[in-house]
Amino acid sequence: MPGEPHLARQIALIAGRSVSRTFRQPELIIPVILFPLILLAVNAAGLSSVTQLPGFPTDRYINFAIVVCFIQGALFASITAGTELASDIQKGFLDRLALTPARRWAVLVGATFGGTSVAIVGTVIYLAIGLIFGVTISTGIPGAVLLVALSIYVALAFAGIGSWLAVRTGSPAAVQGMFPLIFVLFFLSTMNLPAEFIEKDWFRTIAQINPISFLIDGMRSLIITGWDLGELLPCIGVATAMIVLFYGLAARAMRQRVQRT
Repeated sequence: MPGEPHLARQIALIAGRSVSRTFRQPELIIPVILFPLILLAVNAAGLSSVTQLPGFPTDRYINFAIVVCFIQGALFASITAGTELASDIQKGFLDRLALTPARRWAVLVGATFGGTSVAIVGTVIYLAIGLIFGVTISTGIPGAVLLVALSIYVALAFAGIGSWLAVRTGSPAAVQGMFPLIFVLFFLSTMNLPAEFIEKDWFRTIAQINPISFLIDGMRSLIITGWDLGELLPCIGVATAMIVLFYGLAARAMRQRVQRT
């Protein structure tokens, strides 16, 4: 369409507003960053003895647990993204924006970038704190860079869930109410123990097929195992599938919402 801004320009304009709006509200940022660190401290203190089990992949539990911060930070940031997007819907901003030439994907990705940017800040903080407390990355500096990149990619994937729930419900309270159910998946994953160390058969089976486990194990491999494509590729694949699925569902829901107005 003549005069229509380029897709990247559309995303940048909407994302700039989202980031500015989010960072003007510290109450949306501080808990998102602190809560994963608190859980890390609790788990590292309470589960450190499991490293003495024969065959445990590392002799320092913080090496095993640090990536959970990245995943949890991405999830919590997506709550922020979804809540802010739902607030925009309540105020009519997204409906008006959907009537412009801006593409739906640009609107959705840009509108959730405030929450994603919180996850980016959190990722850098988690990595810095982990290194201070002795986390060793077996893949070195390139692995650390890829770890940050994967964390951002996963944050974008989780923001897609927030985006879909926001457009589907149009209610910040509904978005916040759905995420405790998603958080349960973390406890049914390899968050605290490798799958082979989970004794309950039903728990181990769920953990092995849980998409969260693929994300955690792929990122964790960069720290503990090394360059393991058998872990990295499923991690990237799951994150990509989440992006395609949930942003696609969100775009469809937005189209239906516009048609009703």
